[in-house]
Order: sequence, then C-alpha cells, then structure tokens
Amino acid sequence: MIVWCGGVRPIQRNVLGGAVKGVGARVRNMVKRYEKSYFDRLAGCIAFGLAVILLQSALRSAPGPAVADAEPALPAAFQARTIATPAGANIYVGFGGVGPAVVLIHGYADTGDMWGPLAAELSKTHTVIVPDLRGLGRSSRPDSGYDKKTEAADIRAVVTALGFDRAAVVGHDIGLMVAYAYAAQYPAAVERLVMMDAPIPGIDPWDDIVRNRGLWHFSFGGPDAERLVLGRERIYLDRFWNEFAADPSRIGEATRAHYAAQYALPGAMRAGFAQFAAFARDADDNKIFARTKLTMPVLAVGGEKSFGPTMAVFMRNAATNVREAIVPGAGHWLMEENTPFTVALVRDFVNEDAHAGEHRIAAGEYSFADGSNGGTGTSAVAGIQTEVLKGDPDSDGIYTIMLRIPANTRIAAHFHPDDRVATVISGTWFIGYGDVFNRADLKALPAGSFYTEPPGRAHFAETRDEPVIVQITGFGPSATHYVDPKSDPR
Repeated sequence: MIVWCGGVRPIQRNVLGGAVKGVGARVRNMVKRYEKSYFDRLAGCIAFGLAVILLQSALRSAPGPAVADAEPALPAAFQARTIATPAGANIYVGFGGVGPAVVLIHGYADTGDMWGPLAAELSKTHTVIVPDLRGLGRSSRPDSGYDKKTEAADIRAVVTALGFDRAAVVGHDIGLMVAYAYAAQYPAAVERLVMMDAPIPGIDPWDDIVRNRGLWHFSFGGPDAERLVLGRERIYLDRFWNEFAADPSRIGEATRAHYAAQYALPGAMRAGFAQFAAFARDADDNKIFARTKLTMPVLAVGGEKSFGPTMAVFMRNAATNVREAIVPGAGHWLMEENTPFTVALVRDFVNEDAHAGEHRIAAGEYSFADGSNGGTGTSAVAGIQTEVLKGDPDSDGIYTIMLRIPANTRIAAHFHPDDRVATVISGTWFIGYGDVFNRADLKALPAGSFYTEPPGRAHFAETRDEPVIVQITGFGPSATHYVDPKSDPR
C-alpha cells in the first residue's frame, strides 16, 4: 500500500516480496535479487516475468476479497456513441443528463464505467460526458497516439461533437494526466478542473516520485511483457487494486472481473502499456505547458492513504487557483473506496458558481459564534466557539467547521458518526484515541498538524496553557456521542 502524508514517502511493503510469501525460500531469494533493479526497464521486465511464471499457480489459488458488489456501469438512461477523432481514434463515449457539460476521464485498470455513481449524481444538473480513453474499454486501439496531449485532443473532439464548447473536467489516475493536458491546451474551454490522486509527468515532485521502486510498472511494457500477461490479466491488475488501496476489499469481485475482462480484449494490454510508455514525452510536453499556469478553479484531491496533500503540491506548481481536499480512509481508488464522500466532494465543487465558491478569510477575520455547547459536530463542551466555513454539519454533504477551544479545556472520550479529517490551525492540541481519557495517550499536535476522526472511533483531547483553533471537515449529518453518558456536558 502506498501512503503519502504531507510529502513523498516510500512504499511500505514490497509487491513481489509479499506475493511470494509461503511459496518457498528459493523463489523468494530469486525475486529479491531482481527487486533491486526495478528501475532498469529490462531488468524490471525480467523480474516480473519470472515472478509471474513461478508464482502463477500460487496467485491463482489465493483467496480474493470477500465483497459482494455490482458490476460497474453508467446509468441505464445514458446514451452511447463512437466518435472518430482527427488524431485517428474511435472514442466510445457514454453521455446523459441536461445542462452544462462535465467530462469524466478514467485511468488505468478502469474504464469510463468507474464513474457510474458520480455520473448519476451529476446528471441531475449537468450533461455528463464519459469517454473511454483511446486503446481502453470500448474505444479503438491505434498503434500510436498515447501521449496525453494527443489523448486530450481526442477528448476535445468528443466534447465538440456532442455540441459543447466549455465544460468542467474531472480526471483520475492517467485520466488526470489527460485532464491536465486538456486544460493546458484549451484553457478557455474549461470551467473547473478536478484532479484526483495521481502524479503529473514533468511537474514537481514528479522526479522524486518516479524513483520509487514500487512504480516499476511505469517502465513495464513491450512484446515480451504482453506475452507474460496474456491470459493472466486478472493477476496483473489485482496487483494494482491490492497494493494501491487502503483496503483491497473495497474493490469487489464483480468490479475486478469486469475490468479484467475488458483488459483481456485483443490489444488492450498493449494499449495500456503504451499509456505508461508515453510518460517521458508527457513530461516534456507538461514542462512547456507549465510555463503558463492554469487560472480556472482547480480541486486537487488525494486519498488519505495515497497521495493525500501531495496532490495540491503538484497543482500549485501548475495552477494559481487550487483548493485541496483529502478523501478519508481511501487509498488510490477514490470512487470505489469512499464513494459517498468522493461523489459529494466533486458534485459540490462542480456545482459551485464561478464566483460564489470563492472565499478568502484572513486569520484575524474568523467570526466565531458564541454558544452554550459549540454546535453540531463539536464535543459540546462549554466555551468552545464555532464558525461554519462551508456546508452544514446538520445536513447531508461536505461541511467544514472551525473550532476555537479555550485554554485548559479537557474533553472526555466521545465519537461522531461521520468520517472526519482535521488540521490544527493555531496552538498545540493534545489528542488521543480510546474509550477512556488517558493523559499518557495524548499526542501533542502543534499548528500545521493533521489527524483523523474515523466514524465511531472514540477520541479525547485537551488544551493546556493556550487556546487552540482546529479546522474539521466531515460528511454530514454529524453528531456527538459520549462513551460515558455521565461525561456528556449537554
């Protein structure tokens, strides 16, 4: 699993090393000798080939996640077309809804079907356009054109063929890279841009990230690689779903089988490898694009257990109007791992008026409301002041609240039903997890620190000789429940 928290961090467990567990010391040692050379293209191919051949039977017998899920699909009311593009591809596109356009661009190990829940929600207020990238899903598989600049031109041809000029654009994984190339080439045609959990070739900190040995698949491809995975597409794709998820069970059997079948179609794996092989050219193109920063509103979204706040680092090197968001409890597969939060997050951003969503509040401008118990989503301890920055903690959807906790305040163990993330704005906040207040378990979090409040997880806290300001974002409706009702100050 990849974990990113405030910067680039190494992969925590080795992919092949984990796969060979229990198969035998001889195989483990063989794989370990090759692990050191993942970043050499040829050695990486050989290492993976040996691992697949030697471990095939063991991997096939390994139990998969015990999750019952529906096969991914766009809403039944959506129409479908195949549109020929000037760049030589036939792009399959699903579309539906009414209103201004929004384009949803999928990534690797997915197709446009991944966007089903979000497409259903956005189609209430928008015309939703969902293409399959060239070479993937039900689109054609040309021999070339897998650089993201060319793929962005494919998407542009689709948008205009459906009668639109301007659109909001949402991209995940490799779809994010295509979305960036689209926004850079056609900035006047992009209302808003959502970039979801992937690096951008050529944009800092790209050079740091590609040194990570766990990203060996960036350099894996070619005829021999195609032969190695032929008939084993599910094994290869399982590695992505398992290693890059916070909880692999969130990607259920029906989802895995659906995409594995599509990537097993003739030419699909070749086209998939070509997406990665184009990264060097993409990096050169993007360095030129980045000379002119994007000015449209950008939402940079990272999974809490994946790129997290690093997404905003990328985008602030490429755009001037960037908002950061983190999907709680999610790894890389945001739509599958935390569907309600992700759908609400993107919906709210896309639905914002171009100016209505702009809020700039200096540190001295917060207007904390005095109240007897702090309000919904707080511990309800007397003296706590609250300002609602966005949304409503009493209603469905994303909300953000700012709390000012007086000095020398102690808060007993309590929990909230919603999934929340928080940042310490000023002062030093002492927080711990557990059903009983225990000062020994408190951790000091100075200004700039981050922590989570998982749903139903009891936590306790205190301030000491100074007041503390904390910003909390959750998915309402929220509430507060004390482990010991006698500790409830209400």
